[in-house]
Amino acid sequence: MSTRRNPNILITGTPGTGKTTLAESIAQTFGYKHIDVSSLVKEKDLHDGFDEEFQCWVLDEDKVCDEMEDQMTNGGVVVDHHSCEWFPERWFDLVIVLRTDTKELTDRMIKRKYNQLKIDNNIDCEIMQLILQEAFSSYKEEIIMELQSSTIEDNENNQQIISDWTKQFVQSRQQQ
Repeated sequence: MSTRRNPNILITGTPGTGKTTLAESIAQTFGYKHIDVSSLVKEKDLHDGFDEEFQCWVLDEDKVCDEMEDQMTNGGVVVDHHSCEWFPERWFDLVIVLRTDTKELTDRMIKRKYNQLKIDNNIDCEIMQLILQEAFSSYKEEIIMELQSSTIEDNENNQQIISDWTKQFVQSRQQQ
C-alpha cells in the first residue's frame, strides 16, 4: 500500500470521452498536477514518429514512464490518457474509465476532424470495452471505477464522485 498523502488518479477512456476536461477539473479543485500524456509526448518528443494513417504520435512508453516517474512518487497527480495498461501499477490509487454513448462519441470525434478510419477504430474500441478490459487486466479491481461521460450532467456527477473519493483518501491518510 502506498504511503502517499495525496492520491494519483488515472483518467482513461476512448478518445473523446472527456478525459482531459475531467482531469483538468479535478486537478484544479485539489491543486494537483495534471499530466495530459498526449500533450507531454508532443512537447518532450517522447515518441517514435507520427502515424499518418491514424493521425497521431506513436508514443514511446519507456520514455514517457521515465519522464513521469519522479512526478508520480509523492502523489497529487491526475493523469489522462486513452490507454492504461503500460503505466506502472504502483503509480495509481484510483483508475477512472470513462464511457460515452457511441452516437455522442462519434459527434465529438467528427468535431475534432478525425478521419473515418480513426473514428471507426475508436467506436469499435468503445463498443468492445477495450479500455475497460485493459484497466481490469492491469490494476486491482477495487481501484477501478467505470463512469458514464455522455452529458454535462455526467461530467458534473463524475467530478463529485472523484472529489468525494479524493477527500476520503486524504482523510484516511491523515489518520494513519
